[in-house]
Amino acid sequence: MDNFVNFFSFNDPNVRYVVLGSILLSVSAAIVGSFIVLKKKSLVGDAVSHSVLPGICAAFLFAGTKNTSLMLVGAFISGWLSLVTIDYITAKSKIKKDAAIGLVLSVFFALGIVLMTYIQQSGNAAQSGMDRFIFGKAATLIGSDLITFSVIAVVLIAVTLAFFKEFTIIAFDEHYAEVLGLPVRKLDLLLTSLTVLAVVSGITAVGVVLMAAMLITPAAAARYWTHNIRRMVLFAAIFGAVSGLAGAYISYIAPAMPTGPWMVVVSSLIAFFSFFFAPLGVVPKTLKRNKNSRTMMDENILKLFYQISEKGDNFKMKRTVEELLAFKKMQPTQLKSGMKRLNRQGLLDYSNQQAQLTETGLVKAKKIVRLHRLWELYLTNFMEIAPDHVHDNAEEMEHYITPELEKQLEKYLDNPETDPHGTVIPK
Repeated sequence: MDNFVNFFSFNDPNVRYVVLGSILLSVSAAIVGSFIVLKKKSLVGDAVSHSVLPGICAAFLFAGTKNTSLMLVGAFISGWLSLVTIDYITAKSKIKKDAAIGLVLSVFFALGIVLMTYIQQSGNAAQSGMDRFIFGKAATLIGSDLITFSVIAVVLIAVTLAFFKEFTIIAFDEHYAEVLGLPVRKLDLLLTSLTVLAVVSGITAVGVVLMAAMLITPAAAARYWTHNIRRMVLFAAIFGAVSGLAGAYISYIAPAMPTGPWMVVVSSLIAFFSFFFAPLGVVPKTLKRNKNSRTMMDENILKLFYQISEKGDNFKMKRTVEELLAFKKMQPTQLKSGMKRLNRQGLLDYSNQQAQLTETGLVKAKKIVRLHRLWELYLTNFMEIAPDHVHDNAEEMEHYITPELEKQLEKYLDNPETDPHGTVIPK
């Protein structure tokens, strides 16, 4: 409890630097990463994060000392060149983009490792602290680093918000953006530069190996919470901030635990939870799909009762399960479970393996049959589909026709009385 209070009081300057630095780089990276995820270029972030290492090493060799600002510039140039190289290889050769990304990633990272080894063998590794750029070391952040992060974060967020509409359009449909007259290539280049800058901003805290995760994971998690891009970017920023704060806190209470990797772990846990339990995740989708299947089955059973009763114009007669199955092939277990559900809903009077429509059930069954026959007539008259080929399509659509669409169908069909087969359409 004391650790919790001491940490969130932010009295220790080092804690402030680590927390604010982690949150700033996580939020800015997550905002930019949202558009990378939507453009299906997630591997690009991984390529950039590995490709910045030779730029860092080259900047150190050029300066002869550890100058964070100069190393960030070197990392930016190296990362940007890697993306240009990927685009060039893809455009000028038969190599696919995924292969080009893998090729550039491995070559640039290998070059970085070679330069890193050379620096270590020169005896300057301990003084330079170059090894922390591989996996990051947020605990070493100081005030000047925080200023640098703040400037980069402000630039990333400001530019992204300024071009939010344009980035949204090119993320979903580049061809439409071209029709609108937007400079798609320049916008894509700008987004690429922001991606490189976002990766570069976090290499000192998270490292070149793990920074791609902070770029992509919060945005991927946010994608399962909403279809609205503004909310998605907001969720991604929140998830990034939570990951940065949690990583810093875990590192504070367990000093042996590095901040960067724990930021990635927390972000991954959020993504894992979102994948399964967010509104667009696996579990809610499965539950919704099962609910829709049960609803369709129940409506088909009501329609079956109406059709079999329609034959003898007797809607009060009780029907047995065997009689229903003889009229239409269905799974007996599904039929019985559906009849039990309809009985609980008051739409069927079901007992002793016999059932009949209640007054409420008859009204609903009549409605379903009406929608089915209206849709069959529409497909025949307007889509010019043969009457003997419209049943299956109508079987699917009858469950999704809204009252507004029903009125439109009636208007187009001029309030018909019979369907394409000559059967009466109930009112």
